[in-house]
Amino acid sequence: MILTILAGFFSGIVSGMGIGGGAILIPILTMFLNIGQQAAQCVNLVYFIPTAIAALIIHIKNKSVDFKAALPIIGFGIIGALLGSWVAVYMPADILRKIFAVFLFAVGINQFFGKKEKSS
Repeated sequence: MILTILAGFFSGIVSGMGIGGGAILIPILTMFLNIGQQAAQCVNLVYFIPTAIAALIIHIKNKSVDFKAALPIIGFGIIGALLGSWVAVYMPADILRKIFAVFLFAVGINQFFGKKEKSS
C-alpha cells in the first residue's frame, strides 16, 4: 500500500513538471506490484487524466501554454492514441514491455547526449 502511495506521489510530481509520470509509474507497477504490462499502461492512462488536468490548470494560470502549437498536436495525438491503443490490445505483453524499455532507454540517452538548452 505504501509503495502505491509513493508511486502516485512521485509520478505526480514528475507529471506536473510535464515530463511524464508513466516513466516512474509503469516500472513500479510491473516490477514491484506484479501488474501485467497492458494493465499497468491502462492504470497509467487512468492516472494521467486527473494529474494532467491539475497540472494544466496551473500552467494555464501561469500563461505557459502555447495553444497555437498545442491544438494540432492534440488532434493528431488523439488519432495516434486510438491507433496505439488498438495495437497495444493485440500485442503480446512481452513485446509491449520491450518497446517501452527501448523507448525509456532512448529518452535517457537523449537526455545525456542531446543538445543542451540555453537558459532564459
